[in-house]
Amino acid sequence: MDILKKIQECAKQNPQRIAFRQGCEDTISYGELWEYSDRLAAWLLKHADEERTPLAVYGHKHPWMLVCFLACVKSGRAYCPIDISVPDARVEATLAALPSKYVLATEELHADAGEKQVLGLDALERILSDVQADTVSEENWVHGDETYYIIFTSGSTGTPKGVKITADCLNYYLDWSTGLGSSPEAKQGQVFLNQAPFSFDLSVMDLYTSLATGGTLYCLEKSVQGDYRALLQGLAASKAQVWVSTPSFADVCLSDKNFGQELLPELEVFLFCGETLTNKTARKLQERFPGAKVINTYGPTESTVAVTDVLVTQELATQEEPLPVGSPKPGTRIEIWDEDGAALPEGEKGEIIILGDTVSTGYYGRVDLTEKSFFVSGDGTRGYHTGDKGYMKNGMLYYCGRIDLQIKLHGYRIELEDVESNISKLPQVEHAVVVPGMRGGKVSSLTAYIVKRVTEADGESDSGEESTNTADETAKDRKSVV
Repeated sequence: MDILKKIQECAKQNPQRIAFRQGCEDTISYGELWEYSDRLAAWLLKHADEERTPLAVYGHKHPWMLVCFLACVKSGRAYCPIDISVPDARVEATLAALPSKYVLATEELHADAGEKQVLGLDALERILSDVQADTVSEENWVHGDETYYIIFTSGSTGTPKGVKITADCLNYYLDWSTGLGSSPEAKQGQVFLNQAPFSFDLSVMDLYTSLATGGTLYCLEKSVQGDYRALLQGLAASKAQVWVSTPSFADVCLSDKNFGQELLPELEVFLFCGETLTNKTARKLQERFPGAKVINTYGPTESTVAVTDVLVTQELATQEEPLPVGSPKPGTRIEIWDEDGAALPEGEKGEIIILGDTVSTGYYGRVDLTEKSFFVSGDGTRGYHTGDKGYMKNGMLYYCGRIDLQIKLHGYRIELEDVESNISKLPQVEHAVVVPGMRGGKVSSLTAYIVKRVTEADGESDSGEESTNTADETAKDRKSVV
């Protein structure tokens, strides 16, 4: 598949079809998406750096974010999505890692962009009104092993690391994802529900699978997801046929008795990724939506969203606990390795190793981290050490958690050392240890135990004499729970 040509084809054949919808007003058609991204790409080719370094795209589910994404790759450069939910310090660290001189922003950027020039909505609209609607040559597009997008994930040192996903990785992924739950032909023109922000790679599953099949992406804003009444109204208004989310988001929706087939009568398939799908959640969905399929998938950002899938039938949800995460997609093989790098037989637990055509080329600007986690097998296939524990049974992969100090919370991959490192940077903190709280076999919260930094004011009494606090009292004073 060539995703850009797929979008171009739909723009020519169905220019009025809605490609993106947020609520009732914010929409963009395929014809507009293609023309506007051509204009912005033409401007980038003329004004941005000749090296075509990656550009950050900051915002939150605005239709122009799609315009910016496509404009970047049409001008031969990768884009890096950054959502408004990302803390300013992390935004600044991400921007500092990208050498480009521009930031494309559909929302006001409060973080320090350094020497970069921020092009907001007003500036983008002026650009599009001034630039001729000339078609950008396909020769300028991102192709093959060139990086299509970069998503920054948590890093153990407190510095985010950017996962590079190539055009080939995305296209091979879409060859598979467009057939999840139904054939690509059956998906033509369907409505896909978007829950995840664009800086979270789960959004690639709904955004690009929708664009690849001429569908409409219906986005749920962060504010809508945080308001139960608005959430149910938004779901009903979406008329979604393909649901893409983390299992925990489905759990939130299931807490309302009105969440069922009557609310979403056209829903055909649930696609889950990002965290563990429990048997309980699967069974509830099957009860509430008897006409919809439930599909479980697995995959880290480094392997382009997901690489396995399984249809969770009522029989499977009843007899297999925990649920399997599925069989490898075409072009991917899964191996389980021991600590010495030897392949383990079926049924034995070890590290999940992914080899295949959607494995990333590495971390942006971090050769050291790339060499640590990625490799090339004897047959030339790229491989990735996931750090996940699992085993194979009857051709199916079973996920058993993390080997290292990384966890999944609400679908986000988090390095506990990353959280500890950032807490320890606070002037009042001497040391911090972060512990995950478990509920129902999943991480439900994080607790930080903090040792307070002792100052002269803490160690001396008002009279200038040394404090006589006991060791237990001092320890109690120094430890706080967040």
